[in-house]
Amino acid sequence: MSESPSIELTVLGGGGEVGASCFQLSYNGRQIILDSGTHPKKDGRSALPEFGLLRRAPDVAILSHAHVDHCGSLPYLVRQFPGLKTHATKPTVRIIDRMLHNSVSVMKIIAKERGVTDYPLYEHEDVDYALKATEGHNFNTPFNLPLDIPATCEFIHAGHVLGSSSVLLKFPDHTVYYSGDISEKDQELLGGYDDLPEGTVVDTLIVESTHGATEESMVYDFDDEIERLAQSIDSVLRGGGTVMVPTFALGRTQEILNILARLQEEGRIPEVPIYASGLGRAVYEIYDRHYDCLLPDADLRPLKWFERIGNIWNPKVVRALLSEPGIIVATSGMMLENTPSALIAEEMVKHKQHGIFFVGYLDHETLGYKLLHAEKDAALQFALSHDPVEVALENIKRFHFSAHASRAALKEFIKRINPKNVIYVHGDPDAIEWMAKNASNGARKFTPGIGQTVTLET
Repeated sequence: MSESPSIELTVLGGGGEVGASCFQLSYNGRQIILDSGTHPKKDGRSALPEFGLLRRAPDVAILSHAHVDHCGSLPYLVRQFPGLKTHATKPTVRIIDRMLHNSVSVMKIIAKERGVTDYPLYEHEDVDYALKATEGHNFNTPFNLPLDIPATCEFIHAGHVLGSSSVLLKFPDHTVYYSGDISEKDQELLGGYDDLPEGTVVDTLIVESTHGATEESMVYDFDDEIERLAQSIDSVLRGGGTVMVPTFALGRTQEILNILARLQEEGRIPEVPIYASGLGRAVYEIYDRHYDCLLPDADLRPLKWFERIGNIWNPKVVRALLSEPGIIVATSGMMLENTPSALIAEEMVKHKQHGIFFVGYLDHETLGYKLLHAEKDAALQFALSHDPVEVALENIKRFHFSAHASRAALKEFIKRINPKNVIYVHGDPDAIEWMAKNASNGARKFTPGIGQTVTLET
């Protein structure tokens, strides 16, 4: 009888929280890094995973997708461990090129505006170095990992954003499945997650828990939300105002732009210019290159359909944008200070005819959340170097277009996979708690925090 393998998972980030996802999986001493993100609510080195827990260079890194909370610290990690090879899907490799170079620029702005001395965490040349060491793969195509034992990795479509994957790792005598961020629902462009290859037996499932604390009554129907959004946009435009939709650059921007184009084609909203901001446009081009990864009936409009916003640091440009009815789709989705959506909102909130419509998650500490819940005549600061602005605009709403699986869908996901062990990650403490109590399917369950290690077999 063969000796049981030694398998451990150490949480470097993303345990009991959403942000800086990073996990070290150890199989008989071989070390694999799953994701390498940064924390969106933290600045400087505090935004990094706990890389100090790594006692030696990892053997390989694997990325599930290109949102910065899953990939944003990769250049830092590779700089710490030169020669580290990374694997991701082909679309993800293209997207992280755009996302990480943009992160360098954003960190430099924050360093100047907020005096964050740790920023930037890495430079453009570090991004280039990390990308040269990153190999892109097709979905559903197993490949060998650079270990001295038989071990394979396979990317399975996760349905979250373009290129997003769940990661299937097969070792001798043990199979690990890391969900990454998953969605069961078809969106406008992207289909829901794919099932595992038939006959796959999973020993350990590492699963996201983002919506574990979200009641089923708070899960909104996709088409109903589109109708609500259409009615709200139509009302603002016919009243002579402009609509802004703050969005995340990857995923939500591309989905929303095509929803808006379809609504215009169907005559449900007026045919006014639709504007898109820079990083979202850059990622849009990658969606076009990987049309084969979208739904078979997806109608991805040509990028030229959407106008450029222009230099929003110039107040004259912003005032010109708002002088006629139009729709502006701008990053960031949570309206962080100094981003395009914040700088445009700084002018919009002075007037009552416009509308600002959020379409995604808003952390309680962000400017977007504060604006959504602002009392009448409250003053908010939209740029770190500007004075606060009194908010006269009242037509500020939130719509629900989540690309994360509901907790009912996560429960079903775990049931269908039926693993021996379940490790819950990527969720706030109450979300993790609900998942552990209600979605284990009889498996051994673990809820490790940052710095904690789970022993699976030994």
